Parts: sequence; structure tokens; C-alpha cells
Amino acid sequence: MPRIGLDLPTVVRAAAELADAQGLEAVTLASLAQKLQIRSPSLYNHVNGLPDLRRQMALSGLTQMTELFERAIEGQTGDDSVRAFSYAYLAFARAHPGLYEAIQRAPEPDDEQLKEAGGRVVQMTVIALESYGLKGDAALHAVRGIRSVLHGFVSLERQGGFGLKLDLDVTFRLLVDTFLEGVKAMQAKAEEAQTR
Repeated sequence: MPRIGLDLPTVVRAAAELADAQGLEAVTLASLAQKLQIRSPSLYNHVNGLPDLRRQMALSGLTQMTELFERAIEGQTGDDSVRAFSYAYLAFARAHPGLYEAIQRAPEPDDEQLKEAGGRVVQMTVIALESYGLKGDAALHAVRGIRSVLHGFVSLERQGGFGLKLDLDVTFRLLVDTFLEGVKAMQAKAEEAQTR
């Protein structure tokens, strides 16, 4: 019998808190049961083992990230949109390092729900970049580019890869601005090709 007041969202929220505090690998059914003050078998009333728990965490993280992006870029265009998107990405990764780690794992090929949730994040990236008028492969390259820039920065920061005493927020701003210059160069090249 499930404990009164314990449901899937509560279980996933507790797992995310544990992951954010101690890292994704610290999330086991035993550690989560201890946090929730229940016996491990009770978790099977809500999740089908550790892989399903991590999948639920990824779904939750992707949903939260999408909502954060929507709020950040609402009413923004051009550079302001990309900057708002980028700072929201960084804020999410800093606030939820374990949950951020959970969303980096590729979904199983038949997991349509997780692929759809990931697709919404990609769509928000496309929306942030749409003012530049990039189409087709160029748009996809820009999406891959901003994801690589942001994930690279977040990963290095989380792993303590920035050892110099320089303001990381300044570095981040310069990185985003440099990416924007590259996107504008892509835009100019595309416009030039259209006029030929």
C-alpha cells in the first residue's frame, strides 16, 4: 500500500533534490528511500526501478527547463532572445546540477515521451534563434552550436575547470556574445547567397 501523501511527483522531486545535492550517481533506490523515510520496495509503487526513476527525473527536468525558457524569451527577439535563453540555461544548470545531468542522457529509441520533451527544449532553442532567419541546415547548425557552447561552459564550471580568478559571469557573457557574432555572420552569408 503506497504511503499516504507519497506520489510520483513527490518521489521525483525528492530524487532531484538528492541529485542536486550529491550528484546523479548518488541517487539509488536505497538512498531515495532513506531520504523519504520509507523502505526501498515501497518505491516500486511509483517507479519501475532505478532506470525508470532516472527517466522520470529527465522528464521533470526537461519540463522545468522548457518552462524556464518560455518565460525567459517571451517578448524577446534577436540578441536579447539568445541572451535570455542562454542565461536561463545557465541558471537552470547552476540551480539543478543533478537534474541537469539527468537530462543529458539520450532517450531510448522507443521512448516517444522523453523524445518529445527533449524536442520541446530544442524548439525553444529554435525560437530563441528565429530572428536571424536561418533556415534548414544552417538553423540546425546554430542550434547545435549554442547547445555546445552552453553545455561546454556548464560542464567545465561544474567540474572546477576554470581555475583562474576571473569572473565566470563575464566569461559567459563574452562567450555568448562571440556566438552571436558567429550567428550574424551566418545570417549575412545566407542573405548574400539569396541575392545572387
